[in-house]
Amino acid sequence: MKLAGKIAVVTGGARGIGAAIVEAYVGEGATVAIADLAKDDGEALAKNLGPKAFFVTLDVTRQDSIDAMVETVVAKGGGIDILVNNAAVFDLAPIVEVTAKSWDLLFDVNVKGLFFTLQAVARQMIAQGRGGKIINMASQAGRRGEALVSVYCATKAAVISLTQSAGLDLIKHKINVNGIAPGVVDTPMWGEVDALFAKYEKRPLGEKKRLVGEAVPFGRMGTPEDHKGAALFLASTDSDYVVAQTLNVDGGNWMS
Repeated sequence: MKLAGKIAVVTGGARGIGAAIVEAYVGEGATVAIADLAKDDGEALAKNLGPKAFFVTLDVTRQDSIDAMVETVVAKGGGIDILVNNAAVFDLAPIVEVTAKSWDLLFDVNVKGLFFTLQAVARQMIAQGRGGKIINMASQAGRRGEALVSVYCATKAAVISLTQSAGLDLIKHKINVNGIAPGVVDTPMWGEVDALFAKYEKRPLGEKKRLVGEAVPFGRMGTPEDHKGAALFLASTDSDYVVAQTLNVDGGNWMS
C-alpha cells in the first residue's frame, strides 16, 4: 500500500473530487480526515469507509477553524503527512456584472482559505520533522481567461502561482507542494454551472454541459474518479522528486 501509516487531510472531502480522493487514500492505507462544512455528507462518507476515515468541521475562511482542524487531526491521528487543498466555490458573470460579494467569496475560499490552510499544515509538518506532501487543486481555468469566468479563473491562476512559490520554499523541509488542474468534471456542481451558462449565453439547460463534454479530446467530461491516480502519485514517495508542478488531468483540454 502506497500510503500505509500516513495521516491525510482532504478539504472539501465530503463530495465530488474530494470524496474520490478520500476513498483512494483510505484504499491505499492512509487514515484520512474529511475536512468540510458538509457535516452530513462527510460523516456518511466516513461511516461508509470505516475506521480509517473521520469527519472534522472546517471553514477555510476562518483562521480559528483552520487551527482547530489541525489540532483535531493531530490529536486523532498523531500528525499530518498529506494535505489536499480541495475546498473551492464557483461563480460566473460578465465583467460588468461581477459583484464585490462574489469576488470576495471566491478569493476568500479559493485563494486565502487555501493558502492559510497550507500554511497551518506546513507549520505542523515542519514541527514533525518528517516532511510531507501538499496538493493544491487548481483548474484548467487557471491556465487561461474565460469571458464569463474571470474571477474564478483568477483564483485558480493564483493557486497555480502559490503552488510554485510554496513548492520552492517548503522543499527544504522535505515538503513537496504540487497541484492538480482538472478540466470539466461531471459533479453535482455542474448543474449550477450549467444553469449560469444557460442564463448568460441564452442556452437551454443541459446544452453547455453537453457541448463542453463533446469538446474534450478524450471524448467525455471527467469524473471525480479520474483524479485518483494523480492524487495518489503526488501523495506517495513516487513523486518525491516532483516539486512546484501543477499536473493537468483534463482529458487533453489544455497542454502546458
